[in-house]
Amino acid sequence: MQNKLIVIFILIIGSIIAYSYMYPNHRSISEEAVSFAVKADYIHEEFIQNSAQAEQKYLDQTLLVSGLVTAIDSQSLTIGHKVYGQFVTLTSDLKVNDSVTVKGRCIGFDDLLEEIKLDQCTIKK
Repeated sequence: MQNKLIVIFILIIGSIIAYSYMYPNHRSISEEAVSFAVKADYIHEEFIQNSAQAEQKYLDQTLLVSGLVTAIDSQSLTIGHKVYGQFVTLTSDLKVNDSVTVKGRCIGFDDLLEEIKLDQCTIKK
């Protein structure tokens, strides 16, 4: 009887550990510390010159990117035709050619459009 209880206890603990490993807590980029603060032109130039090295440096890091808004949508905006930021909801009175600073997570570089992609973005004043 005691062996069965020990086995059940071990299975329960193992299940809890496996669940925690498979379903970790989501990152809150808006609350994380910024890893790099850069201008859109500068980070774009780094990706153009050496994409692999820039990706190793910036990928999955929290960035603060500043520049001029060149395109705006209900859930995204583009900074300087070089950085594309995706928001959950973009509730701002920004217009094209406004100066903006965006905090987000770098998810990569789009070779076709030559844009750096950010997600989970928030606007910083």
